[in-house]
Formats: sequence, C-alpha cells, structure tokens
Amino acid sequence: MAQKGQKVIWKDKTLKNSGKTLDQDGLRRLALRYVERYATTRYKLTSYLKRKLQERGWEDDHSPAIADLVERFVDLGYIDDAMFAQSRAASLVRRGYGPARISQALFQAGINEQDSAQALAESNSNRFKAADKFARKRSIGPYAPAQHDRDKRQKQLQAFIRAGHDFEIASRFVFAAPGDDIVEDI
Repeated sequence: MAQKGQKVIWKDKTLKNSGKTLDQDGLRRLALRYVERYATTRYKLTSYLKRKLQERGWEDDHSPAIADLVERFVDLGYIDDAMFAQSRAASLVRRGYGPARISQALFQAGINEQDSAQALAESNSNRFKAADKFARKRSIGPYAPAQHDRDKRQKQLQAFIRAGHDFEIASRFVFAAPGDDIVEDI
C-alpha cells in the first residue's frame, strides 16, 4: 500500500484477467464458465462477453458472434429469462420488497416484459406478505416497541415506498399502533 504522498502506479494489465486475446472458442469457454457459475439472463451474458472482448481484444478475422452464442445457450437451456425473473421476484418478496422494486430489478437485469409478466403477477399477489416482512424487519408500525413521532413515521413511510410498496399499504403499516393486527384486504 502506498504511503501518504506517494503515487500508486497501475499497470495496464490490472484490468485484464489474462494477456491472451480472444477467439470464438475462447469466447465460448468464457460464456460457458459464466453460466456455470451464475444464474444469468441474455442481457447479462451479452454484457459480460462484450466487456471481456473490450478488455482482452479480438484475434480472429471475422467479428465475434456473441448473439449467436447467447441464443445457442438459450436453446440448450443454460439461460432462461422467465425462470430467472421468477426466482429473482420470489427472492425479493421474501426480503420484503414490493412490486415496483421488483419490476425495477427485472428491468435492470434486462428481462423483457413477456418473460417478466408471470413473476410480476406473483409478486403483486404477494405484496401484503412482502410488506408485512418489511415492517417486521424494520420494526415498523405493529412491530415497533413504541409509537414513533411524526418525523420517524414519515421516514418509515419513505422507506416503504423506496422498497417498492404503494402508498396505501405502506401507510397502513406505518400508522398502525404497536401490537395492532393488520389484515389483508381480499
């Protein structure tokens, strides 16, 4: 580690994993290793491969066939955007996040509307359970040890909304007295 006043000199290879340039076979091996290690989407794998090409460079005469490689992995079942969406949505619901936050996470993962439709529908049907989990984790409303002042409730309401819950369900939890039972409207 550099001492105070000393400069740190970074070498060009610090960003590179290997000095080898890529060819189509090397690109395929990188992609296979990536899907082997991580649950991923078409978008994420494409971004990863483009980044690796930028870091290492390209060796072949013809251009890299990233789209063909990604579609081949989809055909083989290594990548399934709909299953990824359902898994991610279920995970976020278990952590207490609401439908808006889940929708945002799926959009950031590059999942299209068709693949995310079922996952969003399930997250919307579990929105009360997610809000209850969020309130319990943060000791809000019925799970608070004591009634909070106005400023604290305002901050809790904002946290609920940032977590993707709508105002109606957030206010029901935030403005509930400690120990109250909040029932889900059917």
